[in-house]
Amino acid sequence: MNDTYKTLSLPSKEILFKEKNSKFYGYAFPVTTEEEIKNHLDVLRKQHYGAVHFCYAFQLGTDKIQFRANDDGEPSNTAGAPIYGQIQSFGLTNVLIVVVRFFGGIKLGVGGLISAYRTAAQMALENAEIIEKTVNVHFVVAFDYKNMNKVMRIIKEKNLEIITQKMELTCEIEIATRKKNAENIFDIFTNLFEVTITRKD
Repeated sequence: MNDTYKTLSLPSKEILFKEKNSKFYGYAFPVTTEEEIKNHLDVLRKQHYGAVHFCYAFQLGTDKIQFRANDDGEPSNTAGAPIYGQIQSFGLTNVLIVVVRFFGGIKLGVGGLISAYRTAAQMALENAEIIEKTVNVHFVVAFDYKNMNKVMRIIKEKNLEIITQKMELTCEIEIATRKKNAENIFDIFTNLFEVTITRKD
């Protein structure tokens, strides 16, 4: 079972690609929600006041993939699609690439545009640090305080990540484990006396 994916550790540094007086600024960001994507675009629009086109592509998710390619006024499929092609060729997800264009007065034609947007997207990704992450499954483990030690022992033994914990008379701990270990972890906690485990989506 493949339970890893590639994404970016941090936003890339700004890159500049020039073609016949047009300037193409490329950016790549790690993202997990459409809200973050909107925020990045808003910031770039303020930063590059006067730019004509803010073309972008993103891909989110590991099981259910969500993606979009936006030409932002350029001829159809000359900007968003070549940008998205670079996300695919680098094998990334949870990523947004934006290419901001300042028009230089000379038309580039369809082939020129595709090439320029693809190059700017590629340069942005080459300037970013690509990392591998695991696809994790989250569970909530509920138990009485008196069973704390046995629950904590398993969490430690199995090297589980604690996301949140609520320690009162009845305790709840949210844990994360790699997808490939999820069934095994679920079974271990299910077989514990006076402990319940539920999957959190």
